Amino acid sequence: MTTTLVIGATGTTGSRTAARLAAAGHRVRAASRGGDPRFDWYAPATHAAALDGADAVYLVPPVGDTDPAAVMLPFLRRARDAGVRRAVLLSSSAIPPGGPAVGEVHAALPGLFDAWAVLRPSWFMQNFTGDHPHAESIRTTGTLASATGTGRVAFIDADDIAAVAAHALTAGDAPNRDLVLTGPEALGYDDIAAVLTEVTGRRVTHRRLSCEQLRERLATRLPAEFAALLAALDRTVAEGAEDRTTGEVQALTGRPPACFRTVAARELARADR
Repeated sequence: MTTTLVIGATGTTGSRTAARLAAAGHRVRAASRGGDPRFDWYAPATHAAALDGADAVYLVPPVGDTDPAAVMLPFLRRARDAGVRRAVLLSSSAIPPGGPAVGEVHAALPGLFDAWAVLRPSWFMQNFTGDHPHAESIRTTGTLASATGTGRVAFIDADDIAAVAAHALTAGDAPNRDLVLTGPEALGYDDIAAVLTEVTGRRVTHRRLSCEQLRERLATRLPAEFAALLAALDRTVAEGAEDRTTGEVQALTGRPPACFRTVAARELARADR
């Protein structure tokens, strides 16, 4: 039986991917900074134990790092030499191969592994739930702040990303391409606020910021360079870059992706338990 190393196994997609693989009977090594095995991108001494005996790896880049290739590429070469034959990378629909941040890792992946996939999901529906800053703002002020203007995004459920990840890690033939993953419809932040108002019974409004205002807001809690990157991504949404849907989720999992209203109601029910 093969062993799949899941990096970031306590995170939004990593935890869901690890759970799906285990439920399907696959051997999973769930690695995280506080887990067993412990894994830290910036601590190479933790890498050997995580890789020992692994055949495939699910890669979640280090959070907040604008140059993840610096730590990820040495690890991937080490993984290949240790016997890993398949790698599935979590990237973003906004970042092309060779682009900024994880785009450099995306571009290098096909040269490192014969079996691979790059998941390029749109923005997560879970950005509006749990501990995400959007969710915190919604709970505390009833507002959702962005620099997206009237731009639309086909937000995707993290459960759907995990379903695609599990398929890409275990299918007989790896996709060997990048997969742009979206939900079933493109929504503006005004639409998101309206759905949340209906589902929660509490008024939620979209507060429109300029890119500069958003950058300054984010820089109060994030490194300045990363805050600038996130604000620039909002600008691309405003310009229409994410106003699209794809059929990749259904093609790879056999079922359509979840809509935002369904996910919002599901997450609210979970929070009330």
